[in-house]
Amino acid sequence: ITGVEALLRWYSPEHGDIPPNDFIPLAEESGLILEIGEWVLRSACIEAASWPEDITVAVNLSSVQFDRGGLLETVALALGRSGLPPQRLELEITESLVLTRSDNTIATLRQLRSLGVRIAMDDFGTGYSSLAQLKRMPVDELKIDKSFVLGMVDDADDAKLVRLVVDLAHNLGLTVVA
Repeated sequence: ITGVEALLRWYSPEHGDIPPNDFIPLAEESGLILEIGEWVLRSACIEAASWPEDITVAVNLSSVQFDRGGLLETVALALGRSGLPPQRLELEITESLVLTRSDNTIATLRQLRSLGVRIAMDDFGTGYSSLAQLKRMPVDELKIDKSFVLGMVDDADDAKLVRLVVDLAHNLGLTVVA
């Protein structure tokens, strides 16, 4: 094990398990994602700080956290209070977030990387990213979308696409998760 990902789940006594794709959009729409995101980040950093030094923790970010501003300060505070070294924190963004955002998003990502935090692009391959956009993205890692990875056993085209993305990422000096 080299790293783990903090995943938010919601169990309701009345409704049972509520999948993230049902409650995250509501949390984003209502603005609650800001408090939830800070809590997840803080909790993940505190927990990871107690683990062996070679294990990282990944935390997903919402586009709302970029829109609000103050993300850099929130991350720095979570790291400072937990004592987690920045290189052990990986922040995940979706490919679509990067494609639909301004230069401010890219600037924020660069500032986060300057703290020593790693940036991963999640769900890669589903957001219609161009090579020009990928080249300018301040990311350290590509996480290939699971639809390609799951299909690569039975679908030769999916297998070729996964191999192509792995080769591309390695040639750009990026880590790949599939």
